[in-house]
Amino acid sequence: MTIGSTGRKAVRISAEALVREQPLLPDNTLPWLITPAQPGVDLAEWSAAHRQDIEDRLRQAGAVLFRGFGIRSEAELERFIQGLSGDLLEYTYRSTPRKQVAGNIYTSTEYPADQHIPLHNELSYTREWPMKIAFCCLTPAQQGGETPIADSRRIYQAIDPVVRDRFASRQVMYVRTYGGGLDLPWEEVFQSSDRGVVEEYCASHGIEFEWKDANRLRTRQVCQAVASHPGTGEPVWFNQAHLFHVSGLPTAVREYLLSSQQEEDFPRNAYYGDGSSIESESLAEIRRALQQETVSFPWEEGDVLLLDNMLAAHARTPFVGPRKIVVGMAQPYSSWGSTSSA
Repeated sequence: MTIGSTGRKAVRISAEALVREQPLLPDNTLPWLITPAQPGVDLAEWSAAHRQDIEDRLRQAGAVLFRGFGIRSEAELERFIQGLSGDLLEYTYRSTPRKQVAGNIYTSTEYPADQHIPLHNELSYTREWPMKIAFCCLTPAQQGGETPIADSRRIYQAIDPVVRDRFASRQVMYVRTYGGGLDLPWEEVFQSSDRGVVEEYCASHGIEFEWKDANRLRTRQVCQAVASHPGTGEPVWFNQAHLFHVSGLPTAVREYLLSSQQEEDFPRNAYYGDGSSIESESLAEIRRALQQETVSFPWEEGDVLLLDNMLAAHARTPFVGPRKIVVGMAQPYSSWGSTSSA
């Protein structure tokens, strides 16, 4: 669903009368909207003083949109995240190109403007991820460029139980082959040109690896398809099988790979955890559920969108004109054992 204006029902003003709160959509679905009730409210200061309130909203809605606070820089976003969730995280074991612009604030994925990025939870193709991710719109696109979101709990419920249970029990294997100019080089993915550093990272994160000819690297890792939120206990759909699978590539790229490469040499692909192929019908069912649960709204300059990364997935629509969305992540969590207080 797409909206162009906010509903004005069920508005709540905080005890300090500094902010107004209401659902962005009239049926109380995500995102929850918070706006200043008077000029000059400092978002970082207010949010740091109301961390539990924001956490409660995140656990209910999965996403909170802060609008009208006049955020204009990467430094302001970083200050907001630090006050709310502590130190920001580096973006390691990357799957998409992006630039570090200030501290641990990064550009959003730098895919061409005409490409759509499907819904996904950040780093759900690994066994370690941030619990919080925040986007800030510094320059909205002239046309398009929304960041659609969806409730991962609703996605889980919307998927055919047969498909859902099959993925939950078999998990997902991600196979990546770096080199050859078709995807990110391993040096960018691991943020190091030292093979020893890469090998140590893989060994400590449960990633199988093998060096191929001509400085190429192949990795395999089996990760969750379904996860339980550590704070609420709710099951969520939490993987990127539909993104990594070769069927998710643009038609021209997919046809080129199929005609010129052995499957094992594809830059990335997804399988069930035992290495068997994922049925096209199952992937179609997943994509149907994702589309069904998508919520989209136009960015406004200065918007900050805070997501509980396990409860809300995000995407990107194609756009026209300049667009600058920056992002920061915080509060690390590991399925090997929590490193978060979430």
